[in-house]
Amino acid sequence: MTAAIIGWAHSRFGKLEGEDIEGLIVRVGAEAIGDAGLAPADIDEIFIGTFNGGFVRQEFPSSLTLQIDPSLRFKPATRVENACATGSAAIHQGLNAIAAHRARRVLVVGVEKMTEISGPQVGDILIRAAYLKEEGDIEGGFAGVFGRIAQMYFQRYGDKSDVLARIAAKNHKNGAANPLAQIRKDLGYDFCRTVSDKNPIVAGPLRRTDCSLVSDGCAALVLTDIDTALAAKKAVVFRAAEHVNDFLPMSKRDITGYEGAALAWQRAFDHAGVTLDDLSCAEVHDCFTIAELLIYEAMGMAKKGEGDRVVEAGTAEKTGKLPINASGGLKAKGHPIGATGVSMHVLQSMQLTGTAGNIQLPSVQLAGVFNMGGAAVANYVSILERLR
Repeated sequence: MTAAIIGWAHSRFGKLEGEDIEGLIVRVGAEAIGDAGLAPADIDEIFIGTFNGGFVRQEFPSSLTLQIDPSLRFKPATRVENACATGSAAIHQGLNAIAAHRARRVLVVGVEKMTEISGPQVGDILIRAAYLKEEGDIEGGFAGVFGRIAQMYFQRYGDKSDVLARIAAKNHKNGAANPLAQIRKDLGYDFCRTVSDKNPIVAGPLRRTDCSLVSDGCAALVLTDIDTALAAKKAVVFRAAEHVNDFLPMSKRDITGYEGAALAWQRAFDHAGVTLDDLSCAEVHDCFTIAELLIYEAMGMAKKGEGDRVVEAGTAEKTGKLPINASGGLKAKGHPIGATGVSMHVLQSMQLTGTAGNIQLPSVQLAGVFNMGGAAVANYVSILERLR
């Protein structure tokens, strides 16, 4: 245990009109500092996670964080990017700064503004997180990448369209209770299972309800060392924070095996000295429902090809043995790229401190986070526990 989260803030996710990326950074960053009981001048270093790639014209956003307060002027601030795992990558840079004794208190902001451009433009940006030499022309863009993964899985283990619909329905039901979520509507299994004008096929076997959302949003947190955290009004400690990168080309790996994700989870369990059975809940990267199914297997909730048993047993439901994505996940809460990993850590900190409101789970002692960039390329796992 080298660091802890002592404050956080989270915007609503969705189409946020009237607030640009600078406004989100300033508002949510300031709220996180205040939630930690600190003044802006107490912050030693800042990391901001944003993918951008053309979502907004404003590149080079690191110093936008200094707009929070004049006392932040001349503080080191760095922009971090690692595809859809950008938020967790920024957190890891903060953890590294604290471990190196370069900083005592670090502000981490994750942000994305995706709705200012057209759908086709968004698709063109997102496909750049794939290996363009081989995957750039896949029909359906990044959804097509996961559509191909789903097809390969179905060919190997049978058609799991029903299972994917149940995952989508679970996450929409959970998201309906989350005031921060982009879609707060329980769509139900029948709607998610049925192909219709409102739920068309997007790529391969994936329907619209199998795909995460185009979102705006921001989340921020404050990290500090353990000694400082012990004096804070609240603190959530990292029992483990693991990062595993795999090959970018899908052709160089068993893409249905999620080997990098599985290794990240195993290293996290080993580092924390715990097992899967010790987890109270997890927020995982359900950018597509097939991803959540594969994550069940990578975590060890089921053997390869048997993730459907998790769904059939209700294990991942809010009332199940290991609730997965009580927030609604990327599927319902939304997926503003750079904010996602930070959001997961904020929401799990809320669960651990009993402050998650309508989405609070009972008796949360140990919480997992899995955030990934690309198709299980950059894999980040955190195991969090309440310190005070």
